[in-house]
Amino acid sequence: MTAHRLCLALACLALAGTSTSAQEPTRLRILSYNIRHGEGMDHKLDLARIAGVIKSVDPHVVALQEVDKGCKRTEGLDEPAELGKLTGMTPIFDRNIPFQGGEYGNAVLSKLPVAGWKNLKLPSHYVGEQRGCLVIDLAAPDAKKTPFRFLATHIDYRPDDAERMDSVKTIARAIEEHPDVPAILAGDLNSKPDSRVIAAFGETWTRTDSAPTLTFPADKPDRQIDYILVRPAPRWKVVELRVLDEPVASDHRPLFAVLELAE
Repeated sequence: MTAHRLCLALACLALAGTSTSAQEPTRLRILSYNIRHGEGMDHKLDLARIAGVIKSVDPHVVALQEVDKGCKRTEGLDEPAELGKLTGMTPIFDRNIPFQGGEYGNAVLSKLPVAGWKNLKLPSHYVGEQRGCLVIDLAAPDAKKTPFRFLATHIDYRPDDAERMDSVKTIARAIEEHPDVPAILAGDLNSKPDSRVIAAFGETWTRTDSAPTLTFPADKPDRQIDYILVRPAPRWKVVELRVLDEPVASDHRPLFAVLELAE
């Protein structure tokens, strides 16, 4: 082959590769994990173990629940910062309550650009049990940096679901601000799939699981209380959804999804 023909062939291959790449769908790797402040089923505090679980699926964004910052029980450790360092991701944290000389709340780890965020306070029916929802504006890992909204939450656990039902409404209002922006909601919703709470979420959100995915308790899971939800449904395709086989690092198993975001 002459030098001219070789250069032409290489140029054509490069153009073909560019065309293929441009047509590839935008994929997001999402993890939701209630880490119980890093304490495992063996009662050992081990954030490196939690970080290892996270890194095993190489997520773009992680929703974390039950996170400590400066609390006595976790030796004053800044858990969001430490997990950010261990995973190489950007940590976002805000407290929902002061706790043991420090702060306790939800966190998000992100590999994606963060355009802005806020901590939405959820309705509280019990003194000292304030709950929250982190609302974060991110850019998808594609050439257009497609914007999407990521919400990470942990709502009430009590048998009376009145507070959870109120939380559903408050979280719904958080996406009404930008109804055309695709959104993901991930977290511990403390509700089984057949509950009226999940039915209420279903009025705004679509579940990524087509059948119950058992997440709790970690050693012998017998129920699903952790979820990854999306909206609007036509913008999203579930490529993969699975519970990670991790029975020790926390009292919950992590829920992982690979999602395609359509134009």
